[in-house]
Amino acid sequence: MSQTPITVKGAEKLKQQLHELKTVERPRITKAIAEARAHGDLSENAEYHAAREQQSFTEGRINAIESALAEAQIIDVTTIDAQGKVVFGATVDLLNIETDKEVTYQIVGEEEADINEGLISVTSPIARALIGKQEGDAVDVNAPSGVIEYEILEVKYI
Repeated sequence: MSQTPITVKGAEKLKQQLHELKTVERPRITKAIAEARAHGDLSENAEYHAAREQQSFTEGRINAIESALAEAQIIDVTTIDAQGKVVFGATVDLLNIETDKEVTYQIVGEEEADINEGLISVTSPIARALIGKQEGDAVDVNAPSGVIEYEILEVKYI
């Protein structure tokens, strides 16, 4: 069994989601199924089928989160002494050389990645290009839209 890296914050978020699914969603769906059963004929009962579909989705998500947490290697980036290098969990300020636009990303595990929050997966092209580099380095990222050149402005372990 291989371990998948995840930040402390990401693991906490997954644990909260799991708790919500088990203590709020699961009982709500069970109640909805019971109410739909009370309406009689299940073969033509759209409410029953919708509730069962929700139950299936919720149970699948619970299993996925439990599996992700079981395989997780929780990494506290604040305790890492990477001497200015970009490592898993680091927050990196970048300057797009072509557009002169600054962006900030944190390199996180696949399960917690969310580009809208500036969280990029450790397996993404940009993260793979950044790992091992340090402040001041220029990095070429092979993105789907072509090669993008960034300069690393700052590396933080927060």
